[in-house]
Amino acid sequence: MKMKKSKTRPAKKVSPRIAPVNRVSKIDYYLDIAHKVATRSTCLRRNYGAVIVSNDQIIATGYNGAPRGTKNCIDVGQCYREMLGIKRGERYELCRGVHAEMNAIIHASRFDMLGGTIFVAGLDGKTKEPLEGAMCCRMCKRMIINAGITSVVIRDGKTGVIKADVEKDWARKNMGELKFVKGKLLPIKPSGY
Repeated sequence: MKMKKSKTRPAKKVSPRIAPVNRVSKIDYYLDIAHKVATRSTCLRRNYGAVIVSNDQIIATGYNGAPRGTKNCIDVGQCYREMLGIKRGERYELCRGVHAEMNAIIHASRFDMLGGTIFVAGLDGKTKEPLEGAMCCRMCKRMIINAGITSVVIRDGKTGVIKADVEKDWARKNMGELKFVKGKLLPIKPSGY
C-alpha cells in the first residue's frame, strides 16, 4: 500500500500589528460626541450638548432647545432673554429652552445613570466656537446630583477640560456659587447658559 505524501503549506506571512496613531482619549471621544450633539441645539445664544456615560457606554444624549411640540427660538427668530437684556446665568424661567443636561437626564433611567459621568460641550450660538467659562447652571447641578451622576466633564474654550466630582465639589459645598453683595444673594460668577 502506497502512502500519499502530505503537502505542507508554506507559512502565511503575518503583518506586524500597527499601533493606532494619535488615538483620541476617552474624555475627548465623549466630549467630541457632546460637541456634535450641541450642533442640534435650537438656542440662538448658546448651543450645548450633553452625553451621559456609564460603564463606558452612552446612556443618553441631550441638547438645549424648546420642549417637544413647541416653537424653538430658531423658529421664532428671537431670544426672549436677549431681547430683555438678561445677563448670562440669570432668570432662566424666561427661557423657552430645556438645558442639554436636563434633556439627557430626562431620556435616561436613574438606575443606568448611577455612578456615571456626564460630558458637556457648549458652542457660541453665533460663531459656533467652543464657549469660554462653560459650566452647568444651578438647576442642572441639582438635577445631576439627584440623578446619581458622580462626575462631570466639561469642554471649556479657554481652559480645555473642567472636571468636577459631584459629591465633593457640588453637593458638599452646597454648590457654593452664591454670596451676599450689598444685602442681595448673587452668583459669584455666572454659570451655564
